[in-house]
Amino acid sequence: MPPIHEKVRKLMANAAIVLVGPKFAENVGAAARIAANMGIGRLIIIAEQMPDREKMRAMATAKGARLIDELELNPDLALALAPFAWVLGTSARQGRKRGLGDSPRQITDEIVPLLDKNRVALLFGPEDRGLSNEELKFCNRITTIPTADFSSLNLAQAVAILCHELHYRLLEALWGKTMPKALPKQGDKGELEAMFAHVEEALRGIGFLKGEDDYWMKSIRDFLSRIGLKSKEIKIVRGICRQLLWREGKDRISKDS
Repeated sequence: MPPIHEKVRKLMANAAIVLVGPKFAENVGAAARIAANMGIGRLIIIAEQMPDREKMRAMATAKGARLIDELELNPDLALALAPFAWVLGTSARQGRKRGLGDSPRQITDEIVPLLDKNRVALLFGPEDRGLSNEELKFCNRITTIPTADFSSLNLAQAVAILCHELHYRLLEALWGKTMPKALPKQGDKGELEAMFAHVEEALRGIGFLKGEDDYWMKSIRDFLSRIGLKSKEIKIVRGICRQLLWREGKDRISKDS
């Protein structure tokens, strides 16, 4: 294998396909075949039960058989994404709480520098509804695949487009010797989710967040996810939260006494 293709394979191995509640085993198998063709190293399903393995293997063919054999099943999306530093979600729907997603071609420029030192997940929703707002909250970025009219794509087609765009962007960068400098290791989703819970607790404690409206918290999540925090920086943010909560508790005791 030529050196460039070896480098691409090594980098792509740090990416994983995560399928939330897939309805058809055949789509999982087709996704495994695509992932294997593009060098992606992991396939994860978020579901209570494993889809039919024979149907998956039939669509995966010999090329994707390893990913079916090593398929990871997890009923909890947060736990499945915990080891990943960066998550790209896919959505055809738009709205005030979703915003306009950039195309896969635009977003792959952000993913490429991460792959050397970070695990990246490409997240896809079920065929009938796509990803919910609750599931999209784990994403650093959201992408919308451009279409002419009818925006609904088959799950395997969506997986193929994202995998191809990322694979081709890597090849393009290496062929043209324009590979961006690798970004340092980022804090993973497990660390970030613990931080977000701490930030929300602190902001509610000082009265910045009130009631059930999560608009401000979503904006805060989007901002902190987008800038890419390292583990040390996450600890600093949590230290500030602890201090705010301590101060709020101290002030409350003072007022009540």
